[in-house]
Amino acid sequence: MPSLERSVGARPRRSVLYLPGANARAIEKARTLACDVVILDLEDSVAPDAKLAARALAAEAVRAGGFGRRELVIRTNGLDTPWGIEDLAAAAAAGPDAVLVPKVSSPQDLAAYRRALGAGPALWAMIETCKAVFALDALAKASGPAGVLCWVVGTNDLVKEMRCRPLADRAPLVPALALSVMAARAHGITILDGVYNDIPDLEGLARECAQGVDLGFDGKSLIHPTHLEIANRAFSPEPDAVAWARTVAAAFDLAENAGKGVLKVDGRMVERLHLDQAKRLIEVAEAIAAQEA
Repeated sequence: MPSLERSVGARPRRSVLYLPGANARAIEKARTLACDVVILDLEDSVAPDAKLAARALAAEAVRAGGFGRRELVIRTNGLDTPWGIEDLAAAAAAGPDAVLVPKVSSPQDLAAYRRALGAGPALWAMIETCKAVFALDALAKASGPAGVLCWVVGTNDLVKEMRCRPLADRAPLVPALALSVMAARAHGITILDGVYNDIPDLEGLARECAQGVDLGFDGKSLIHPTHLEIANRAFSPEPDAVAWARTVAAAFDLAENAGKGVLKVDGRMVERLHLDQAKRLIEVAEAIAAQEA
């Protein structure tokens, strides 16, 4: 079983870029892009007649390396498809940082993927079915034993299953998005928001990223390199917030405040729960700074 980062925020995953596994040119370009994570996709973005070529190309890209600080993930086809089991075997042999698996709806699905993948890379799981939404707590509890490090919400598939019209505010999806974040937080799992489909609408993307931050997501999955800067900026802590977090942490570190549950800092009342929030914000900011250095 891989060693997992159970501390949410320990590694920046602000911008998570999907690339078709069959597109060699896009994969080569990804080695230079300002994304935190590259996902080499063998599923939705690859036509059936290109599946085998995409699998081989993605595995070779992982073995070749050159992605620097970027986390490298392969998204496989499902076990219920003709390609899933061999995708998982090829991914395990190639050794990416993680393998993202689609349409996970039950703890049994997670266990099946872990058996097929073996004790190799960490698992990431797509939360993209109505059944998954009604099994979030059970999925979260099963994620640790299955070696699941991260959830990715598949909003397009949820929209398809629900037959809803999310429009700009994603109102029909908000309950599922919020519950997914709650379940992930309850069990120490990183969670990423779904993709934004309107590629040239950067203002709309910025609004949706801001909504994702408000909901509590750690980052956003993306489908185009022009979306990276906006996602990176949205999911990075604001300098003023980091400065205040350091002030709170420093106040609780003072000898005269040892053991106190509530302090008055710069005229504001802060509790130890605010100290926990401050420490996490500082951790995230320092991780981002170290990565970008």
